[in-house]
Amino acid sequence: MSLVDGLRSPHSPLRRFLDRELSAGPGPLRQNYRAQHRTDHVLLPPPGVGTEAGTVGTAIDQRLRLAFTSAAPVDDAALIGIERTGRFGSHGQGLRMRAVGNELAARLTKTVQDLDLDNRHLPLDRAQDEEEDLARMLIVAAWYQVLARTSIGFAFTPLAGAALEDPGGFTLTRLLQLPHPDMVSDVINQLHKAAHSPLQDVLARTRPEDCHGGPTFAGARITADADLAVEGLLLDFKSTRHPLKEMSQRTAWQLAGYLLLDTADVYRIDTVGLYLTRTGVLATWPVEDFLDLLGTCRRDLTELRAVFRELLTGCHGHADAPYFTTQEEVDHVRQLLERLAPVAAPGCCPVCLQPLPETTRHPRKFCTARCRERAHVLRNRGLMPGGPRPLIPGPRAPRTDLPGDASAMSFAVRFRR
Repeated sequence: MSLVDGLRSPHSPLRRFLDRELSAGPGPLRQNYRAQHRTDHVLLPPPGVGTEAGTVGTAIDQRLRLAFTSAAPVDDAALIGIERTGRFGSHGQGLRMRAVGNELAARLTKTVQDLDLDNRHLPLDRAQDEEEDLARMLIVAAWYQVLARTSIGFAFTPLAGAALEDPGGFTLTRLLQLPHPDMVSDVINQLHKAAHSPLQDVLARTRPEDCHGGPTFAGARITADADLAVEGLLLDFKSTRHPLKEMSQRTAWQLAGYLLLDTADVYRIDTVGLYLTRTGVLATWPVEDFLDLLGTCRRDLTELRAVFRELLTGCHGHADAPYFTTQEEVDHVRQLLERLAPVAAPGCCPVCLQPLPETTRHPRKFCTARCRERAHVLRNRGLMPGGPRPLIPGPRAPRTDLPGDASAMSFAVRFRR
């Protein structure tokens, strides 16, 4: 079960729960984020990056994590991908990729330790040749990470292409030659920008032992890992080339999900934030302000975390499912969501559940004009009383098998004239 996967479908139990609890939607938070993003200069990727911008983003994310703490030089997802490559291919290519991946992990670990990347007394960015070598290793490690998420996407990586084309010549030296020079320079340029950004101030006032790179949430029954947790600050790195569009609903809900998953308060989160690697902007919010901007129906974080945990437990590991296999599961999830739905007390706003302001004139139905507007949206989606029944996709219809003597005549789409 994955937090990211659960946010993709508007009909998953996870998404329906957050859509109702975060009653204000992402709009107010987006406006506040844009007010903090006061720069017009965006570090655009060079032409050679092409479609590998996501790979570069993964590499710079890991490089920034290592600046805060080098306790885990190789990302867990990369290690999982390296192990899974052993089952990839049919003529020993996978075993070769796994052997080279293990060499990469060993060399990356030694390089990180030798460079002492989390030493606060040294510059964030090291010598050019050292950073180039490190960037190449982080980029190819990002390709291994792809296999931890999808085997289909991994088959189209330069790593898999080179190994399948010439298994015998696939070595660590050959692997490190695959990243385009523009990809390497893009990682280094973003690192240079971080060295002269507010992120440097956060780095300077922390210690490696107080930082957690890629924090996970034990017992959460859902896969989720943020980029960094450091002294109460939960931080996510974003390498988008369109920073003003970054605070989408998915990003806002993802940050809220990380916050709610820390039910044991292991990281003692009191601030959440985004760092934009291509603009060097650090946008942060105290937890109370963050929840207020999202219009949480349950303003108390402890209560909201408890209800969120009850949702994940009640869904039996399927809170991210866009559809269910049996009608019994559909009915169970529907009843669970109805039971966990917030209920407005008398004299409270039906959208955000906050007390209505006192007035000597006509009684008010909503506390603000914003809540009045959101009521229409929530009601139309079946998230408030008076709207249609919430749509929870049920079992898929079984596929109809063609008769044994049937044959395909044409796959062309035909339209009536």
